[in-house]
Amino acid sequence: MALKRIFRRMTEAERERHAKIIAAVEKEFPPKYKGKRHAAPGLPAAIRAAREKQGLTWYALAQKAGVPNQGTIRDIEEGKDVKVSSLQAVVHALGMELELVPAG
Repeated sequence: MALKRIFRRMTEAERERHAKIIAAVEKEFPPKYKGKRHAAPGLPAAIRAAREKQGLTWYALAQKAGVPNQGTIRDIEEGKDVKVSSLQAVVHALGMELELVPAG
């Protein structure tokens, strides 16, 4: 016998019950982080904004840029050290330009 899925809106009582269950589970097993991770300010934030504007995931951008894995994209957005060649490839794949300017 196959089970059927029922698609309907939850009642307010069901919503409250689910919220209590989720809160209890999160209290017992707290998540590592809640919500979106924030990109480091400056270049990492600009790269993340461009990626999200184009609707790309870390994996999709890594494939488009020819970067070995999606962890490199995550590291760039978190402001961690990465190879300059990887950074250039990602920036180019996003249709952006990376340039150095004198401090000033």
